[in-house]
Amino acid sequence: MFARSEYHWVERPHPLLGLLNLWHRLVNWLDGLEQAHPLAFWVLLGGLTAVLLALLAHVGYVVWRIARPTAQTGDAGAGTGGAGAGLEDAQAHLARAEALARAGRYAEALAQRFLAAVLQLEEARAVAFHPSKTPAEYVSEVRLDDAGRATFTSLVAQLYRHLFGAVPCDEVEYREFGAAAERVTRHVVPA
Repeated sequence: MFARSEYHWVERPHPLLGLLNLWHRLVNWLDGLEQAHPLAFWVLLGGLTAVLLALLAHVGYVVWRIARPTAQTGDAGAGTGGAGAGLEDAQAHLARAEALARAGRYAEALAQRFLAAVLQLEEARAVAFHPSKTPAEYVSEVRLDDAGRATFTSLVAQLYRHLFGAVPCDEVEYREFGAAAERVTRHVVPA
């Protein structure tokens, strides 16, 4: 009866037994190092502590850098009212666009110029500004006549091409973009 297979007990190793054995070997090695070479043990312990503190400082710095922009959005500047409360007005973005253009950073200037145009359209009640919207989202909801919608769509396409597609932009293209952005506010359809 005891010859049957269910009576043959075989001890199966735990899946983490190898890691546990490695841990015990490390602790034994550290104990041996402390007994044989106390100074080397304390130097190793100090070095590992310094590495741990450096890693914690780095993680803290990265978390701080990630969280910093979101912490500052609440008090970004003068408000525009409505959903864009707490953001700068169109004139501030126009000024920033011109400063970026003077510095030769035309793709970034396009982004500021587009944001100014959207804020001007919001003042004309042609669109509702929200910081989380993408430029393409404004195309579907802006209230413009056909010519204005076509111009606005081409502005978004040009912005995407230069800002996100990394196609170089020069001063001539920036000035043309600004002129088109000025014209688009004349095509607002009354609500």
